[in-house]
Amino acid sequence: MFTAGFWKATTERALRTFAQSLAAVLVAGATTLLDVDWQAALATAGMATLLAVLTAVGAANIGGRGPGITETPTARKGQTTP
Repeated sequence: MFTAGFWKATTERALRTFAQSLAAVLVAGATTLLDVDWQAALATAGMATLLAVLTAVGAANIGGRGPGITETPTARKGQTTP
């Protein structure tokens, strides 16, 4: 969590989440861009982005405690994974 690589990946993930959730809100409304409640759409996308960043921070392997949410454990020498 304390590396530039972590924050670069988290920023990319957050930007994708923002764009995807904003697009979903706009499409779900099925209206023209002039009729969109932009404040609500941007607030929804912002909340989704915040949750993506918090998920990344919560899943960070701080102190070598083990694999993160999306990682699979690796076997040590002489051990097998279940």
